[in-house]
Amino acid sequence: MEQFQPGQPAPEPGFWGSIREALRGSQQDFTKVPLRRAITLLAIPMVLEMAGESLFAICDAFFVARLGSESLATVGLTESLLFLVYSVAIGLSLATTAMVARRIGEKDHHGAAGAAVQAIALGILIALVLGSASALAAPHLLRLMGATEEVLTVGLGYTRWMFGGMLTILLFFLINAAFRGAGDASSAMRTLWFANVINLILDPCLIFGLGPFPELGLTGAAVATNIGRGCGVVYQVSILRSGRGRLTVRRSDLRIQAGVALNLLRVALGGMSQALVPNIGWIGLMRILSVYGSDVLAGYVIAMRIVVFALLPAFGLSTAAAMLVGQNLGAGEPERAERSVWMTGLCNMVFLGSVTLFFLFFPESLVAIFTNDPEVVPTAVNCLRIISYGYVFYAWEMVVIQAFNGAGDTFTPTMINIFCFWLFQLPLAFILTQTLEIGPSGVFWAIAISYSISAMVGMVLFRRGRWKTRQI
Repeated sequence: MEQFQPGQPAPEPGFWGSIREALRGSQQDFTKVPLRRAITLLAIPMVLEMAGESLFAICDAFFVARLGSESLATVGLTESLLFLVYSVAIGLSLATTAMVARRIGEKDHHGAAGAAVQAIALGILIALVLGSASALAAPHLLRLMGATEEVLTVGLGYTRWMFGGMLTILLFFLINAAFRGAGDASSAMRTLWFANVINLILDPCLIFGLGPFPELGLTGAAVATNIGRGCGVVYQVSILRSGRGRLTVRRSDLRIQAGVALNLLRVALGGMSQALVPNIGWIGLMRILSVYGSDVLAGYVIAMRIVVFALLPAFGLSTAAAMLVGQNLGAGEPERAERSVWMTGLCNMVFLGSVTLFFLFFPESLVAIFTNDPEVVPTAVNCLRIISYGYVFYAWEMVVIQAFNGAGDTFTPTMINIFCFWLFQLPLAFILTQTLEIGPSGVFWAIAISYSISAMVGMVLFRRGRWKTRQI
């Protein structure tokens, strides 16, 4: 048996060894290890993290579906409005991941911690302002979205709790973004699963009043979600302060650095705009669908929860590409950064291609997990089938867009989104549903076509390579 001599490079661990290392938390330099190994070590915990995120959404939908279509419609309308908040969270998260990754690639760990602190401070400020204002305006916002009086009666408490808990949403997003930028995907994964366990336990207890818990109905789902996220934030802070992960925040880092904060905000504004454009588009789509009644909205909400469950693991793969782009650009390796994107995109395409087949042939089985309502099921099944036609394109769209973000180029994805979602998706949805009168299916076809076009435009612009010279 061959013996390895001192001074020889250690052999790479096998597949199962890589999985154990990825879950435990790797200390590898991701700008040096072979790309396939780097993608594996990052993608496994990121995919599991995003699977946990999708479980969060699926869990709420499963229990809320037992309360009726008005409750599901409330969740759909509230989340459409929360997309605006998520736009802020996503924008700051993209900037945080990009800046922390760039500093880690430059081996500036103190600068990475400083960037994380500025992101947290900005998140707290924005959450306090937006959260209080939107919680007070909740009934007016729901009416603006076309909510009926029945929906308002059932769901106002839920909406107010979700808006009021905006601080936990933003901090949860931002700190996990900092972990990912540092290459500590395992900490982000553990945080999300910890929050999910708490949510899974509290959801049925607070919705249905099990044991000593009060029966809060739909409002209980929002309370459980906020408690779960809040506990997750406490756990995140303990990791940052403990020094156990790849990113450590010391007392000396806990200060406002105006230059870093302004640079972070500059990149974040592009990210916010990038997320805001499709999210406003989603609000427009919900408004178009609301004229068909609560049953159609409920079917759409169920279908989109299932779609999210499928797409979030794919988003985990694309986030791995963003981190590799950021760290390799920081290390002066732009060609390696580009190769990581094409390799990750291929993996994502294979994964979502298999999901497409499942959604085409077994959508009824998936929808049956949530409801057997004969007025709701047809919409959900139809939505799943139509949207899945674009999954192979979505795979590349996710990876390429995240690659731009990892380089700190949040402007290019914003322009792509404006073209594909405002100038194309919304008009197409309106024409298909109203002018051609094909009903809710018109919205579903508009989603599939617009994301496919976004993928093709993004790949063309990525090949030009201007993102390689982006400075942050």
